Amino acid sequence: MKKFHLYIVVTRTNTVLSRLIQLVKNDEYTHAAIALDMGLDSMYSFGRRHTYNPFVGRFKRKTFGKGAYKFCKIVPGVIMEVEVSEDQYERVIALLEHFISNKGFYKYNYKGLLYGLFNKEAYCDDRFLCSEFVYYLLNESGIVDFRISRNLVRPQNLLHLKSKIIYEGDLKDVKFTNNYWNTKKISLSESS
Repeated sequence: MKKFHLYIVVTRTNTVLSRLIQLVKNDEYTHAAIALDMGLDSMYSFGRRHTYNPFVGRFKRKTFGKGAYKFCKIVPGVIMEVEVSEDQYERVIALLEHFISNKGFYKYNYKGLLYGLFNKEAYCDDRFLCSEFVYYLLNESGIVDFRISRNLVRPQNLLHLKSKIIYEGDLKDVKFTNNYWNTKKISLSESS
């Protein structure tokens, strides 16, 4: 029987916003993204529209080595593999296709970020935080329900998913190549 997997990536960059979140919430990780393949060829999340402007955020496709990741000497992170049913996988794909087709409609949830720092609920149908977006996809697909307001889901919460941690460390050490990746210490050429 074919297995279906999603890949959740939680990281911390050295941006001002990331340092602020880390300071206020004492979180090890401050950003989250989701990918459909182990090679992380396309990760999806909400973040800066332009690398140098933290005030305009949106839905975007992300890759390592670009954007804020490019300017960090180290990028601490965790890559998790979440096994899902075929139906759940297809629902995530359908939701992602909707976001991709309507990317101009969706914006960053700045109010949700501010309120989240004080543990207050604040979400809107067309605005998302990075971890709020990942959780939204997982929740709407029937994969997980943390039973909290989606803007209160932080990257740290995603570490509690039933998953297999396939990498933890400096993501700058990972070389991503066509559906597999390797590090200086280990080589992974197939998914489990």
